[in-house]
Amino acid sequence: MSPSPVRLLLADDHPVVRAGLRAVLDTEPGMRVVQEAATAERAVELAAAGGIDVVLMDLQFGPGRMHGSEATAAIAARPDAPRVLVLTTYDTDADILAAVESGAAGYLLKDAPPEELAAAVRTAAAGRSALAPAVAHRLMDRMRTPAEALTKRELEVLQLVGDGLSNQQVSKALFLSQATVKSHLVHIYAKLGVDSRTSAVAAATARRLIRR
Repeated sequence: MSPSPVRLLLADDHPVVRAGLRAVLDTEPGMRVVQEAATAERAVELAAAGGIDVVLMDLQFGPGRMHGSEATAAIAARPDAPRVLVLTTYDTDADILAAVESGAAGYLLKDAPPEELAAAVRTAAAGRSALAPAVAHRLMDRMRTPAEALTKRELEVLQLVGDGLSNQQVSKALFLSQATVKSHLVHIYAKLGVDSRTSAVAAATARRLIRR
């Protein structure tokens, strides 16, 4: 008797992307796409309903929508939750750390070849971690030089600064005092070897720590 197929949920706001993923994964032996979601909120609902083994989760779902990392955390928090494999175009430290800390079983980039995608799905379904080589390399670099690496909170602060928010706006968005935001910025400047917000954003973008 053949084993049951791995049941997949595709969560991405682009219909063409979902169609492409379905075309690839439905032809893989032992895999079946059973649900699709155009929003992260819908992905959380479908995952909670059961009948899903692995969720392929994008990170960005448009302005005002739940972020993929938030959806990953919501899905992973439930008992007997499906495994979540992030599939995105972003390979910044900020995105990777947010996804991993949210409970993602893996992190893959959308330019991965079909065989790498299928292997990652099988790895995630088996309960193991599946990281794209470039992502694993970035995480290893952080572990080698922890004193120089920006913390998750520092990355969150800097990402919002890069998005154009003032210290006051950052403090409200992250529920921090303005003094704490300033303290984070001081540490960020020291780690990046810069002396201004503009230089910090430029340096972090160049190093793919945040995205612009």
